[in-house]
Amino acid sequence: MKAYVFPGQGAQFSGMGLDLYEKSPEAQELFNQANEILGFSITDIMFEGSAEDLKETKVTQPAVFLHSVILSKVLGDSFKPDMVAGHSLGEFSALVANGVLSFEEGLKLVSQRAQAMQKACELEPSTMAAVLGLEDELVESVCSETEGIVVAANYNCPGQLVISGAYDAVERACENLKERGARRAMILPVGGAFHSPLMEPARKDLAAAIENSTFNNPICPVYQNVSTFAVNDPAEIKKNLVFQLTAPVKWTQSVQNMIKDGASEFIEVGPGKVLQGLVKKIDRGMETSSASI
Repeated sequence: MKAYVFPGQGAQFSGMGLDLYEKSPEAQELFNQANEILGFSITDIMFEGSAEDLKETKVTQPAVFLHSVILSKVLGDSFKPDMVAGHSLGEFSALVANGVLSFEEGLKLVSQRAQAMQKACELEPSTMAAVLGLEDELVESVCSETEGIVVAANYNCPGQLVISGAYDAVERACENLKERGARRAMILPVGGAFHSPLMEPARKDLAAAIENSTFNNPICPVYQNVSTFAVNDPAEIKKNLVFQLTAPVKWTQSVQNMIKDGASEFIEVGPGKVLQGLVKKIDRGMETSSASI
């Protein structure tokens, strides 16, 4: 069975999507439509902007989403997923590619999500840190013992967990984790504490927009970050998506469940190869590739 997976923030690069734009009239049309929906020329930034230009949250999230979704559209009949999943932002790409959300509604939600997250980041100094070489349970335990808001945020693969929270609390947790034997515990260059309780204002902002969007039946099951199991019910998909901003990204568990349910090949749709690397660390024998036209 083919599992299609969609990357999140951090996968962007200068020039992303230009090959699609030049090769496919359908891609051109969708990119032009995106410029109109967003009210600015995101294609100029994607195709010609610097890495610095692409780092701005209100640009990054729609850019990664557009690259993934437009690629899935131009794959045409060869895009035949048996199951899909997306890492954080990538879940929105997965839902559009899977027929749950329309292109327009998906892009509007991603844009609103980016702006809501940006706003939440400005309320309190916050950050994330990558922790390598410890069991998940030990990282969770250290976070709960550390003073201040700090939680496990991204379960990326065994031995690689990202923590998230208030800046001081994350720094304290990093010191504690190094003392407990972490190979590395380093602060990441991100704008804020994604997938933590500090994103509650953003979750509230986004919840209303999600509630007012039309969710259709998916083409195939979606494995969501919050629940990790196959979901087909649009109401349940919607509910999980609302909680995604403050809940951890359970990527390891989602991939394990996809494999348990019969996935034999993982195809990454969008910029970069981060998810292929994570899948290989979860199951070394799994076949992985990048989607291309």
